[in-house]
Amino acid sequence: MLYFLEQFSSHIGALNVFRFLTFRTAGAVMTSLFLVFLFGPYIIRLLRVKQRRGQPIREDGPIGHIIKKKGTPTMGGLMIVAGAVVSTLLWANLTNLYVWIVLFVIVGFGAIGFYDDYLKVKRAANAGFRGSYRLAIEAVIAGIAVFFLAQLSEPEVSNSLFFPFIKDWAINLGWFFIIFGAFVIVAAGNGVNLTDGLDGLAIVPVMIAAASFGLIAYLVGNQVFAEYLLINFVPGTGELAIICGALIGAGLGFLWFNAPPAQIFMGDTGSLALGGGLGAIAVATKHEIVLAIIGGLFVLETVSVIVQVISFRLTGKRIFKMAPIHHHFEHLGWSESQIVIRFWIIAFVLAMIGLSSLKLR
Repeated sequence: MLYFLEQFSSHIGALNVFRFLTFRTAGAVMTSLFLVFLFGPYIIRLLRVKQRRGQPIREDGPIGHIIKKKGTPTMGGLMIVAGAVVSTLLWANLTNLYVWIVLFVIVGFGAIGFYDDYLKVKRAANAGFRGSYRLAIEAVIAGIAVFFLAQLSEPEVSNSLFFPFIKDWAINLGWFFIIFGAFVIVAAGNGVNLTDGLDGLAIVPVMIAAASFGLIAYLVGNQVFAEYLLINFVPGTGELAIICGALIGAGLGFLWFNAPPAQIFMGDTGSLALGGGLGAIAVATKHEIVLAIIGGLFVLETVSVIVQVISFRLTGKRIFKMAPIHHHFEHLGWSESQIVIRFWIIAFVLAMIGLSSLKLR
């Protein structure tokens, strides 16, 4: 919205700053941070009143969770999604269709997560929205988004999968790219969802990934930088840096309230929306494989659950003491803060490896 003030820069020179993507991205960070800080306490009080017993805690989990976390409200993702969406609408170029498609995924996945959280709170149980139904709806939303993202890209790259660290190597997946892209978005959403099990564990890696993809979107959307780095140029995707900035600001604001001991949990409302949004940005910028590197922590958490389920069904034995893997380390005696901070370090290192693919080709 504020982007259009640039049209009056010929009359007021200072308005020319709204042309610059870096300025608007910084504005998106600060705006979403301010909105979450401003409305966060009110949202927390409201959710405490409405939910009463808060988010149901797994009875088979660590005993400390039952004692310390019982009664903590969930659906904190509402403040993240609201702050990020409002900030994006304020600072982004609203004629850019990439922006609307990614927001469609964020809001759509957030709505699915909200309904799931609502059912859990209402039933006072960990079982919410039936898994198969939830995945099916996520796949539909993701499929629609990928279809339109493919239409926006240049024909030579629209359905192609690019490989990091290798110059000019891509595979044209044809119409299968829609299925692949949808899988990336759904997997990213559920990967973040599985990681969200300890105070602050998911939100910081999400912000690290958002910062990484904000840089990627900026470079991929700039022809000069894209040609210099030998990466695919996708016109218009630079504007997605605004969304990444908004997610960072909203995430920082949420972390203020989610820091141990958490006043609120993001719930599926936030985790699905954040993961889905990152997945959509990765597909738009043609960096799907890089997402698996930068978001390697989410991949690890997801794989730990898959391995645990397969092992138990085939052999009756569990590989981990509890899955996702962060609970395994809790059972080994690691404190919550040790797990969270060490996982943050892992997320940072993986982000550096993923970003190195921009130059190492």
